[in-house]
Amino acid sequence: MSPSELIWRSRDHVRRTTWASQQVRPGEELTSSLPGGPDRVFAATLPTGTANDVPAAARKAVISTADAILAGELEVLGIERTDLRSPDWFRDPVTGRRSDPAHYAFRLNHRSEELVGNVKQVWELSRHHHLTQLAAAWYLTHDDSYADRVAEQLNDWWRQNPFLSGIHWTSGIEIGTRLISWTWIRRLMADWPGVEDLFEHNDLAIRQVHWHQRYLAAFRSRGSSANNHVIAEAAGQLVAACAFPWFAESTGWRREAAALLDRELDANTFASGVNRELATDYHRFVAELGLYAAVEADAAGHPLPARTWALLTRMLDVAAAVVDETLRPPRQGDDDEGQVLVLDPPDLTNWSAFLSLGSALVGRAPWWPSVADTTAAVLAGSLVGRHPQPDRPEQRPEHFADAGITILHSRDPGPEIWCRADAGPHGFLSIAAHAHADALSLEVRVGGTDVLADPGTYCYHGEESWRNYFRSTIGHNTVEVAGAEQSVQGGPFLWLRGAAGHGQRFSADDDESVWSAEHDGYQASEPSATHRRSVVLDHRTGVLRVEDRVDAAVPIRLAWHLGPEVRVELDGPVARLHWPTGTATAELPAELTWVAHRGQTAPILGWYSPRFGHRVESTTLIGTGRPAADSALVSRFRFRH
Repeated sequence: MSPSELIWRSRDHVRRTTWASQQVRPGEELTSSLPGGPDRVFAATLPTGTANDVPAAARKAVISTADAILAGELEVLGIERTDLRSPDWFRDPVTGRRSDPAHYAFRLNHRSEELVGNVKQVWELSRHHHLTQLAAAWYLTHDDSYADRVAEQLNDWWRQNPFLSGIHWTSGIEIGTRLISWTWIRRLMADWPGVEDLFEHNDLAIRQVHWHQRYLAAFRSRGSSANNHVIAEAAGQLVAACAFPWFAESTGWRREAAALLDRELDANTFASGVNRELATDYHRFVAELGLYAAVEADAAGHPLPARTWALLTRMLDVAAAVVDETLRPPRQGDDDEGQVLVLDPPDLTNWSAFLSLGSALVGRAPWWPSVADTTAAVLAGSLVGRHPQPDRPEQRPEHFADAGITILHSRDPGPEIWCRADAGPHGFLSIAAHAHADALSLEVRVGGTDVLADPGTYCYHGEESWRNYFRSTIGHNTVEVAGAEQSVQGGPFLWLRGAAGHGQRFSADDDESVWSAEHDGYQASEPSATHRRSVVLDHRTGVLRVEDRVDAAVPIRLAWHLGPEVRVELDGPVARLHWPTGTATAELPAELTWVAHRGQTAPILGWYSPRFGHRVESTTLIGTGRPAADSALVSRFRFRH
């Protein structure tokens, strides 16, 4: 941390200590006057008849999911919840631990599994995404059973979570996201007879909306923490200040949040439009935060600057460019499936819903893939006029030099050979919280099937060895030198040193795509070493050629992680790969000794995380040896026979 950040954090610590006197404990009778005046209006409602524009398939999916939620059932971050009729907002379903609702938030260590359990599980339900889905179902059907459940659970949450008490006041990103959910619940249920009693005439709701914004105004993420967290805080504050302008501070909060969002979106984004955290799903999350905040500002008559819309459009064009033919994005860096607004059932296999939202708000470029309209896209699009942007790419971009992301993909009419190559910075800011040790790694799919797979994320808290493995060098399709990590971990969201990749060449034509790069992660080793990699995808033959060189005679391990659908027959340096829709032959460097690992736990090897909270066995091919300095280690993957 810089000296200025240390000073700020010291001051922030003092403020958090002194605010203890403002804590409101559960059940405490409130004697202070209600904030704001008596004239409370929610003006930005959906245009009449918009529900009729929701496609039948999207409508059916919303109602089906809402019915399951009414029955108490929903999968939350990989855990099947069956308690949603009357949830315990403080209990972690993974460990069974329950945190103290009366504990002063700033004295509660939310990273301690002993105190709070798996905090991601606890926080996720209190983003109230299950309630926005119920509200969406009410909007489409006017079945009061959905609205009644929303009102019951919101009032219960508001009662049990007064100002600064408990786990749900320990993170600004949760508070900002919750405000967006409440805004859309109010919007979706605007025609429900009880909606004003739930919001405008409800002392609990009024105080909570005010408390949430007071918190965000006082406790901003800054310095090394000014990543997606500060975007969520600014977006949540802006949305709430626009939607609920009921307080003396509302105009100031709105202006400050708009300026903060504009500034931090720019700081968090490369000129190309790639999010600087270099964790693909956070790119989507940050873009969605910006889009929903921009929609709210437009609807309130306080539009964000044109440059903010231009930046969000660049982020959307990046998203459309990097997906494979099945609309699955890369799996680079952390992915905790974070959602901003959930109206449709969360689609965790591709970005079609994200691109649908972008199409509704800024329009699709001619080269974008086709996507179906979602409920969220139709409703958000109805609130604002479309913001078409000039100077968009005329063709699908493949190379984002500033971010070090390159997509090589086949040109022939067969199943798409899609390859992501990584040669960028390690991550964003000094802690690079969501980065992995993946410099020069590759990720390869054929027809959307993971063949050479990025293993994913699996977990954030409570399982240190698994967290470390899924972020490690050997956990990615790259080279480990002398048993060392190319980037050094300092904690579950901290890197002490990060490898920086440097792209050297990229070209693509109808015959082949060529990429080469190196990274500096082993410069501090003894002896120092540089890993260089070049890749050629031959569009005519369907052969992917990978050449690795290390400029020192040191022990190395070269890892190729196969997707969970891929079966392998390993015969020396030749591997025959089979999956339900295809086959391939891998000719691996004969200079190395090759062993297949699957589902090992000591050490951990051979695992794949299809989504947060889930892991399955897969096969990892490890080549070990001590080749001569700068010798060419060539791997050939033949995908067309």
